[in-house]
Amino acid sequence: MTAVEGERLDVEPPAGTVRTLDPNVRVVWAAQALVSALVAGVVVGIASSIVRGPLWAGPAAFALLGALGVALSVARYRVWRYQVREDSLFLERGVFTRTKTVVPYVRIQHVDSSRGPLERAVGLASAVVYTAGSRGADVTIPGLIPEDAEALQDRLKRLAIAAEGEDAV
Repeated sequence: MTAVEGERLDVEPPAGTVRTLDPNVRVVWAAQALVSALVAGVVVGIASSIVRGPLWAGPAAFALLGALGVALSVARYRVWRYQVREDSLFLERGVFTRTKTVVPYVRIQHVDSSRGPLERAVGLASAVVYTAGSRGADVTIPGLIPEDAEALQDRLKRLAIAAEGEDAV
């Protein structure tokens, strides 16, 4: 089967290839931002009606926060990168504060793939890498198609096992 017939040929790119997220992750992030904006708009609207403020405060808060959230989703997508290197997993993300994370394979404890309701709705999954070390050191790679998330999970598992053998005392 060829790529034209629907088969993905590059599920496991060579080490060092910088990968981006699936564009549909913007839909997930924008939907999350709009739900948050809706909640904030309702709270502002209720507060405004209690203090006899303007009726447009709630919808204005929703519109402003929703627009900012959608814009942030687009900007976040443009920055997100990950790379499976020879000895580590590298992630770069962040709109206002750029975060670069290097996860040595020897520190990986296990890797999960997960699919939340919004991700399932647009056909995406996330890979969650659990590491040894400090609390909160785990990393999530969102915006992957399910096949890529599972392939990444398997690949990182194999690389972690190989790294453990190299570092064994």
